[in-house]
Amino acid sequence: MAFINASSPHQRRQRKTSEIMRWVILCLIPGVAIQSYYFGFSNLIQIFIAAATALLSEAAILHLRKRPIARILKDNTALLTAILIAISIPPLSPWWVVVIGCVFAIVFVKQLYGGLGQNIFNPAMAAYVLLLIAFPVQMTSWLPMHELQSIEISFLDQLRCIFTGFTADGYSLQQLTSNIDGLSMATPLDSTKTALNSGFIMPEILRSDIFKHSSWQAIQWVNVGFLFGGCVLLYKRIIQFTIPLSFLLGLIFFSFVAFAYAPDLNPTPVFHLLSGATMLGCFFILTDPVSASTTQKGRIIYALLIALLVVLIRNVGGYPDALAFAVLLANMCVPLIDYYSQPKVYGERS
Repeated sequence: MAFINASSPHQRRQRKTSEIMRWVILCLIPGVAIQSYYFGFSNLIQIFIAAATALLSEAAILHLRKRPIARILKDNTALLTAILIAISIPPLSPWWVVVIGCVFAIVFVKQLYGGLGQNIFNPAMAAYVLLLIAFPVQMTSWLPMHELQSIEISFLDQLRCIFTGFTADGYSLQQLTSNIDGLSMATPLDSTKTALNSGFIMPEILRSDIFKHSSWQAIQWVNVGFLFGGCVLLYKRIIQFTIPLSFLLGLIFFSFVAFAYAPDLNPTPVFHLLSGATMLGCFFILTDPVSASTTQKGRIIYALLIALLVVLIRNVGGYPDALAFAVLLANMCVPLIDYYSQPKVYGERS
């Protein structure tokens, strides 16, 4: 019999849920900081509103269920869900958008299924899809980066706009989300989807205004920030490499196949990797231990399925960034994936 020689330590302390969630929240900071640098600090306002709403919602439902409030709130899962929702929506969205999202995520997606460890869907992504379908205008009103803003807005103006819809000078959200030249400040994925539906081809789209401005580089740097945070999670062994690596390799492969088949109609793999919420989803959403697959082989299938759905929906679907839809569809498949990917018990007949 062969023996495996491993260096110490041979036993490791089991991390508590609250510690794991703290590390995940800390590793979100680089991406959130870059997002704030390029697009303003209104996302921090959204995070504060989301956190307060999530904690109050969870406390209320725990009180109704006669569960220990303080102990459960300290696990930081509600706080993490709130932050993920807040940074996924446009920074100047009305305050009630993030409130509705957090209440839905905590009360309906998490607690009504039984609480932590019982929900079958990722709460943050379920809330995002609800908001996108119910409030498409508010969920697509993205703020231009600083150097493209035709109207200078202060932090107080951003605060006022979130709660009233107007700045102190009377500018509306629609005016703030437009460039002085009339350039719509949709995300690169939004612009690409709209242009393709209008009959343009990818080489023409990549020469358009939004890709000439540094807003495209800003989106890329935000993804790099979340990539850095994800690498820290891997280094600290908060998450396993199986899902992120499988997802990224799958995304590269499927997008390359689509691009090779029709380069005029499909973006390149690099475009997919650094657009939208790719890196945020890869390290902070797909790796949710509750809604993801629990077996080693199942995690690979789960991640590859999401990668395939992301490429399909981005290329031929109706919504530009498909990550939330892909995650929810894969969450539905997790019981089936786990059933057929269970490792064989030693001594069991094949």
